[in-house]
Order: sequence, then C-alpha cells, then structure tokens
Amino acid sequence: MIIKSKEMTCSWELKSFEELSNTELYNILSLRMEVFVVEQNCPYQDADGKDLRSFHLMGFDEKGNLIAYARIVPAGISFNEVSIGRVVSSPKVRGTGAGQALMKKAIEVIHQKHGTVPIHIGAQLYLKKFYESFGFSQISEEYLEDNIPHIEMIKSLT
Repeated sequence: MIIKSKEMTCSWELKSFEELSNTELYNILSLRMEVFVVEQNCPYQDADGKDLRSFHLMGFDEKGNLIAYARIVPAGISFNEVSIGRVVSSPKVRGTGAGQALMKKAIEVIHQKHGTVPIHIGAQLYLKKFYESFGFSQISEEYLEDNIPHIEMIKSLT
C-alpha cells in the first residue's frame, strides 16, 4: 500500500519476524539504533525478545529506503492489550508527515488484524500531544525508562 503525506510518498510492508529478510532486519535495527541509542544518547537493550513475536510495520520511500518503522506487539506481551512500540522515523524525513502516516497505518493494521480493540503504548513524555492526536489518553503517572520520562497511554474503543 502506498500513502502520500504532506511532502513524501511512503509504501508500507507488514511482516512477522520470520518473514523479515536479513537486510530488512538489519535496516530496522539500524534505524532504531540511529534514533533511540545515538540521537537520544540512550544506551539500552533493544533486543528484548518481543521482536520475535511481533509484526513489523515498515515504511519505505520511493528509493526503497526504510524511513519509518513500528512494531505491533500482540496482547499479553508488553501489556494486556495489543500495543505499538519502537515507533521511529528517520531524521531525514522529520516534518514530512512520516510519523503521522506511520501511526495511522499502525492503528489501521491493528484494526484489520485484531478488530476494534484498545491499543496500549508506553510513550516518551515529550510525544504526549502527538499520541493524543490519534486518540490516546494518559493512564499512568510519569516514570523513567532508560532515563527518559515516559507515560502509559491507551486508545479506547470509542
């Protein structure tokens, strides 16, 4: 599926861990490290075992470069509800609508695979308004995860 946002075109692929090619897995891990470890200066254990049981939503630009990514985690792994995690867009496409397109697509994928179910996320606090724009509401107090303020949020059925 191809989605056009403000200034860019993005094509989407959704794969289970077993369906990922070595190159796709490398590109996913590279993008996650570029942003979460290097850009945010936050050394953390990215390989947490959840990738093996999750679906991987990848957004590619016209040249086939991975520019946006999120993992869809089944209920009972991160939270009681289905969740979206490791939401990341390449610094090269910030401000183009790639992040918004990614979240819209991730929510759409969950509804297609699981029906209209609540979606639970652990969000970096500075992105609260971004996630609220998709109908997520804060359900926890602020907490530190890897020395970054986070909150839990949920998107209800309504």
